[in-house]
Amino acid sequence: MNGDVWSERAEAYRTSAIHSSGEDLDLVVAWCEPAEGVTVLDVATGGGHVARRLREEGATVVTVDPAPGMQADTTAPAEALPFADGSFDAVACRVAAHHFADVLTAVKEMARVARDRVVICDNTFVSESSEEADRLRDPSHVRNYSAPEWHSFFELAGLDLVDEAFMERPLEVQPWLDRTGTSPADQARVRELLGDRIRDGWMSLPTLVIKGVKR
Repeated sequence: MNGDVWSERAEAYRTSAIHSSGEDLDLVVAWCEPAEGVTVLDVATGGGHVARRLREEGATVVTVDPAPGMQADTTAPAEALPFADGSFDAVACRVAAHHFADVLTAVKEMARVARDRVVICDNTFVSESSEEADRLRDPSHVRNYSAPEWHSFFELAGLDLVDEAFMERPLEVQPWLDRTGTSPADQARVRELLGDRIRDGWMSLPTLVIKGVKR
């Protein structure tokens, strides 16, 4: 991800409704099993919503993000986490992996620094036209992955899948386009590419939350 671009967007993501709440956020937090004495690394923390909720549950949280403007504890990409093996009880990453340059390397890094569990949430693949729309709206978008692809990433990272949940998150389209400063011409093309996924100004984001434990 381009850190400078994300620094410019930081405030928009801190205040974004779909990022600051939701069933997926609740589940990521619960599956990290936060409590007093539990340590968690929040990878690509963005607006810091996962970290905030985990801290409210008593966990000790370290945040990392490639964008300085996100004001994380550590500035680094998910593919090169600057922490020793087994530094944290749990590692969390919510709605960010579709921006990673090398998602498998990132998952392997998360598994490496976790002592026990890794919890990842991200949008899932719908179609190539939807991928084109995502890249046009936000050139830092790399790809959304399917559930079988996520299963493969966890397997290759040495994680046993212990839980997963699939849900549809409601997204208001115009604020989503505004958040990345999409031009009017590109907004029109994005809407065209998404087609009937948009209804009454909203669309559903198919989302996977997946939990693995180290072997």
